Amino acid sequence: MNLKKSLFVAVLISAVSLGAWEFYWRSKGFYPNIDDNKDLWAVQSAKVEHLTEDDFILVGSSRVLFDIQIDEWEKQTGAKPIQLASPGSSPLPIFHDLVNNTDFKGTILVGVTPGLFFSTTFPEASPWKRAQTKVNHFHERTYAQQLNHYLSLPLQSSLVMMSGSEEEWSDDIDLKALLGKISIGNRTGEPDFPPFNNFNDTRVDRNTEMTARTANDTAFANSIKKVWGFFGKNAPPPDKKSTMAFFLEDLKKFKAKGGKVILVRCPSSGGLKMGEDMALPRAKFWDDLVRQAQVKSYYFEDYKQLQFDCPEWSHLSAPDARKFTAELVKIMKADGTLSNPKTN
Repeated sequence: MNLKKSLFVAVLISAVSLGAWEFYWRSKGFYPNIDDNKDLWAVQSAKVEHLTEDDFILVGSSRVLFDIQIDEWEKQTGAKPIQLASPGSSPLPIFHDLVNNTDFKGTILVGVTPGLFFSTTFPEASPWKRAQTKVNHFHERTYAQQLNHYLSLPLQSSLVMMSGSEEEWSDDIDLKALLGKISIGNRTGEPDFPPFNNFNDTRVDRNTEMTARTANDTAFANSIKKVWGFFGKNAPPPDKKSTMAFFLEDLKKFKAKGGKVILVRCPSSGGLKMGEDMALPRAKFWDDLVRQAQVKSYYFEDYKQLQFDCPEWSHLSAPDARKFTAELVKIMKADGTLSNPKTN
C-alpha cells in the first residue's frame, strides 16, 4: 500500500510540475512547433523513389524553404512538390545525391542564394556539411531512429516544452538549450555570435512559414538582421570555380537522364541585398551560372510581381510567400517551363 501511495504521489508531483512548466512557457508566448531536423527531411527524401517524371523537387537553402509554399504550388499546378531545401546550406550536396543516387528524372527547382550556392565544396565547411549531414542520415538511419521520430511528432505538436531544434535557436526552451545558455565567458577570443531566435513555423510535410511575430515585430526582425550582418562580416570569400564546376557536372548528368532543372533567385532586401550585390555581383555569379547551365532561370528583380520586401531582409512573410509562389508558377507556365500534364 505504501508503495502504491508513493507511486501515486510521484506521478502527481510529476504531472503538476510538468503542467506548470508547460503553462509557464505558454504564458511567455511560446507554442508547439515541429522541429525541422534531419529526421523530418529524411521522411520527405524517402518519397523521391516513388516520384515520376511529372513530379517536382525543391532544393536550395532557407529562402526556398520559406518562400515557396507547397500548398500554393499544388493549388496552381495540381502537383505537390517534395521540399528538400536545407537552411544555411549549399544546395549542391542534395542535388548531387538526387542526380547520382536516385532514378528521379522529373523537375528539380534549385534555389540560388548567392552566398551559399557559391560558398564552397569543402566537406567540413558549414554550408556543405549541414546539407551532407541530412543526406548521410537519410541513407544511414536505423529503424529505431525512424520509430523514435514518428513517436516524437505528436509530442512536438502538442507540448511547448518539447520545442527544440538542431538549429540551436537562442529561444529554444528544451533542457539541452537551456543548459547551453549558461554563460561561462568568451574563452576563445572569437567574436560573440548574436542571439538567433526561431522565426519559422514548420509542418510535418516541411512546409515552412515565417512566424507572424517576425513579420510584425520590427525589433524582433532586427535581431535576425544582426545575425545576417554577423555572417556577412565573417564569411570567407566565395569559391565560384569549384562550386560551378561541381554543379555543372551534376547538371550534365541529370539532363542526360532526361531531368529538367529550374534556377530561381528568391527575394532579399535592405542591407543584406546590398551586401550580396557587392560581394557576389549578379553579372559575375548569377548571369554566368545561367549562361553555362542553359536552363530556365528566374531572378526576382526581373519581374515586378516577384518583388517583395523581406521583414528580416532574407525571407518572405507567410502571405507574401504565398503570393510569390503563385506568381512564380504563373510566370513559369506562361514561359512554357511548366508544361507537363499535371500543370494543364
